[in-house]
Amino acid sequence: MARRAASLSASRPAPARPGRAGQARGGKGRLLRAAAVTLPTPAIPAVAVLAFLFVDSVQSWMLGALGLGLVPVFIWLFGFALVVRYRREWVPRSWRVWVGTGMAVAVSLGILSMFHASSGVMYDASLGGYWGQYLGGSPAALGALKVLVLVALTPLMLYPRWVGPAYRRLGQRVARGGGAVLSRTASKTGSTLKGWLEEPASQNGTEAAAKGPSEESWSPADKPTRAPAQADDSPGDLEKAAGNSKVRKAGGWRLPPIDILGQAEDNPVPEAILQEMARNIEATLTEHRVDVSVNDIRTGPQVIQFGLVPGWVKNRGKGAEPVAETSRVKVQSILAREKDLALSLKTPYLRLEAPVPGEALVGLEMPNPHPRTVMLRSVVEGKAFEKVASKGGLPIALGEDTGGEPVVADLASLPHLLIAGATGSGKSVCINTIVASLLMKQPPDRVRMLMVDPKRVELTPFNGIPHLVSPVIVETDEVLVVLKGLQDEMLRRYKLMEEIGARNLEGYNRKASEPMPFLVVIIDEMADLMMAAAYEAEAGLVRLAQLGRAAGIHLILATQRPSVNVVTGLLKANVPGRVAFAVASQVDSRVILDTAGAEKLLGKGDMMLLTSGSPKPARVQGTFVDDMEIEKMVEFWQTQKGPPPPKIDLHDEPAAEETEEESEDDLMDQARELAEQLPDVSASVLQRRLHVGFQRAVELRRQLEDEGVVAAVPHP
Repeated sequence: MARRAASLSASRPAPARPGRAGQARGGKGRLLRAAAVTLPTPAIPAVAVLAFLFVDSVQSWMLGALGLGLVPVFIWLFGFALVVRYRREWVPRSWRVWVGTGMAVAVSLGILSMFHASSGVMYDASLGGYWGQYLGGSPAALGALKVLVLVALTPLMLYPRWVGPAYRRLGQRVARGGGAVLSRTASKTGSTLKGWLEEPASQNGTEAAAKGPSEESWSPADKPTRAPAQADDSPGDLEKAAGNSKVRKAGGWRLPPIDILGQAEDNPVPEAILQEMARNIEATLTEHRVDVSVNDIRTGPQVIQFGLVPGWVKNRGKGAEPVAETSRVKVQSILAREKDLALSLKTPYLRLEAPVPGEALVGLEMPNPHPRTVMLRSVVEGKAFEKVASKGGLPIALGEDTGGEPVVADLASLPHLLIAGATGSGKSVCINTIVASLLMKQPPDRVRMLMVDPKRVELTPFNGIPHLVSPVIVETDEVLVVLKGLQDEMLRRYKLMEEIGARNLEGYNRKASEPMPFLVVIIDEMADLMMAAAYEAEAGLVRLAQLGRAAGIHLILATQRPSVNVVTGLLKANVPGRVAFAVASQVDSRVILDTAGAEKLLGKGDMMLLTSGSPKPARVQGTFVDDMEIEKMVEFWQTQKGPPPPKIDLHDEPAAEETEEESEDDLMDQARELAEQLPDVSASVLQRRLHVGFQRAVELRRQLEDEGVVAAVPHP
């Protein structure tokens, strides 16, 4: 017991020695300090309120220090104390709330300090107390200036990354505006004085020249030279003016600044960990009599690739003695040890690639122990992206490969893209990054978009941007009408190119006075469309995929159900660009890529990319763009007023009715042709061959019977 009492007395904090002020107040000060130490955190503001109500000295001191600011100060302190006591993890998570409300309390004290009571303690200390005098006070002009500084500092403290550049641009605009006003005032004053000094006979001839660079003397031809220096242009836009001068002059649109996108965080893997993993790989294979050496290590965002070089083995003759000749270790013997390597490296996600494209290495890929996110800005700022944009293509930032190099594709040369993967593997994020890549570099007069989103939540945030031909389509019934309108638009473009003698859209735009924009069609969930009308949807998409490239029409199709009913062979044959995210089985991987590999992906943006220029799929970590970046990009384009983009009408209601009638006639013609081949055609055969429902097949059978094409089936 004595030892326990000694330990408790040693752990109890020693009481603070009261100073002279505490000795003057006597027992009241000691009582308040004792309550503050022993009571729980939320009770401290309550004790302070009770002391204010019942202790005269405390009341006079608080009124003198804070004045009427006692109310917001105590509310803020009481709320903060409650959170610290019961939800302490909320404090770092919502620090912006506490800093913002604290600054609001300080601003209220500064405003109250500009006013004084008619009598009492607050007559000398103001309604904001003595503390408020430091935040505001008199004279009123100085106090208002202090309050404005507090108001301006609050957003800078909460969001320095976004508010700092905005304040800097605002300062530059103010400086440019002030300089322009001073220069115009000086020029007008100088021209007026010069006009007074000159003879009256020269007023008609030389007065305009005497005005110099004034506003009235500018000609319409000179005004476009002022456009890059307008106050509406941000510094980021002015820096891009040289690279996009042709687009700006033709369309009059400003491109988003790169500051809209967030910076990437670097998370390098220590060299010691990489070397230890390499030694572990070599030792594991050596234990199984497979001699290899790790000669190359490439660290990617989510995957590390080890380059394995097969060693040498001594050949044995017929006898027991070895022969001097040696040969390389067989690659198949390395691939056969995949499970042993996975066990040694303690990871179920392991992939072997033999050989690595373009190199004499066997690639061993495993998850990165220090993964990092590939932000869209890191790829957009790269040389590969700028190179495609400078050539007049449609660059899309797809991600980084296993070596950390940016992967950029030109949508104009793909020319179509199929994206498939399981739910939550990163398919929707990939579509958002493709759209964001186009919005960063392409104005509405060069690229128009048509989006189909049956899920109603993935692409609808882009509603309102000038690039859209129509609002995002969410009803499946409207898609068939739009597909017919796209085919009509494609044929119209081919007729225009035939008249002018051009072979593709680029050649037409070089010769024509009114250029045509690219048209990008994005369908988020193709399975819903194929379930509603498989035959019509497949026929329309295949027709666009076959002939759309030369007309500047490009398809981006996405589905989370990679089955042969959705991704048909005819559609795959006309869509060479494919992106496969993590799938459940090897069968799904073969449907997308015609090869295995996607079933071993890690998810969260890990994908396999197959294009017409690559014989084998390449592993890529997809780029990431968050909702805030999308909102800022959409807001930038919505608030910008530019010339109206070229109109593309795809919703023609009379044409839609005619389309339904024509489709009925075509379906009946196909039924007649099938009946000529099979005189005893049944309703089930019509259903399978024409991809229609059973009731519709029965109606077609009856129409064929009425026309006498097939013999009537006797009914019991």
